[in-house]
Amino acid sequence: MSRTQARTHVSCEINGDAVDFLTEDGESLLNTLRDELGLTGAKEGCGTGDCGACSIIMDGNLQCSCLIFAPEANGTQITTCEGLATAGELHPLQQCFLEGAALQCGVCTPGFLVAAKVLLDANPNPTETEVRYALAGNLCRCTGYDKIVRSVLDAAVQIRTSAA
Repeated sequence: MSRTQARTHVSCEINGDAVDFLTEDGESLLNTLRDELGLTGAKEGCGTGDCGACSIIMDGNLQCSCLIFAPEANGTQITTCEGLATAGELHPLQQCFLEGAALQCGVCTPGFLVAAKVLLDANPNPTETEVRYALAGNLCRCTGYDKIVRSVLDAAVQIRTSAA
């Protein structure tokens, strides 16, 4: 006897674009982003919300997409790391991560980028301690954290300078 699961229609905004998709009720938003929508930036590191590799911005809040059921995205605005760049130009955070060698294997990088974006949107002039606190939910096994923190601080300066 075969069971077919009903699929739920979801309408949301992802990276500034209106998106509609069908999903099973128990499917994680992470899997839907990656497998159905081709947005592979967010990674599954732990599947329990402990590592931050799957982090996204949902309605302005940092969220672990592995802990959200895809139907919960209905009516929301989502930004993934792919949505940070605009008009073909890297976001200052992305540029500073590249220039500051703040990545190695890259599994954690998308989560750090969106976590840093949430921080800089709320606090454009953070201290090193504030950056470390804001990024505490993200784990990196390769780089340590100093280059990541320095890159976020450098991006903050660039963003403030370009806004002035």
